[in-house]
Parts: sequence; structure tokens; C-alpha cells
Amino acid sequence: MARAVALLARRDYSRAELRAKLVASGDGDPAEVDRVLDELVARGLLSDTRFANGVVAHKRGTYSKRAIGAALKARGVDDDAIAEAIAGGAIDDESAMIALWRRRFGTAPADEREKARQVRFLQSRGFSLSAILKLFRDPPEETGGE
Repeated sequence: MARAVALLARRDYSRAELRAKLVASGDGDPAEVDRVLDELVARGLLSDTRFANGVVAHKRGTYSKRAIGAALKARGVDDDAIAEAIAGGAIDDESAMIALWRRRFGTAPADEREKARQVRFLQSRGFSLSAILKLFRDPPEETGGE
């Protein structure tokens, strides 16, 4: 219990992450770890919903819904908590992609090599190829003073 609380004092964990960390460190058998985790959930110290909301808030504006969902799934968060967090995060993939593209690149690619580089970057953040190519076909108007 003390080790679990100490870990949660540093940062939020999903239940699956914390369980794996405690079992791997040998802090008790899996049944005992599950009992401790159940108690932490009952006390409100461990919550997959709160964890998912925190991840969404951190990644909103720089990653797509798909990428955020995949990151949460990889950390063992259940589908209902993922859907709730993403819906509550008011994520707009198109505006997030445009804002990220402007911050990172700012101008349309000058040649095919630059276009490929920009496409790879945006795809690594979870945006679909069709949305990226649409962005390049119709780049947003420049904002700012000239």
C-alpha cells in the first residue's frame, strides 16, 4: 500500500500500469496487489477516468483523437473511459492539425522531400493521410502581421 501511494504521489497511473509496476517490483503477489488497488480505487486515489482526462488534456492540440486513444489503450485504460475522456476533451482534429502544422512548419512544402517530411510528422501524431493531403491542397490563410 505504501509503495502504491508513493508512486501515485509522483504522478497519476492507470490501474493496469500501477499493477504491472507493483507486480514487477515484487511488492506482493498479484492477488494482494489487486486488493490494494481495489482499496485505492475505493478511496479515490486511483482512477482510470482521471488518468485518461489528464492524458487527453496533455496531448490535446498536438495529437489526434486516434493517437490519444491508442496511447490510453496501450496503458491499459478501458474503452469506456477513453471514449468519455476524448468526448470531454472537446478535441477537434482538423483545428489541432492546422495549429500544429503552423507551429511546426508554417508554410506549404516547397518540394516533394519537404512534403514527405511534413506528412511523416503529422502522421506520427495520428492524423490521417487524407486529412493531411487536404491540408496541403487547401492550406489555411496566413495569420499574423506582415
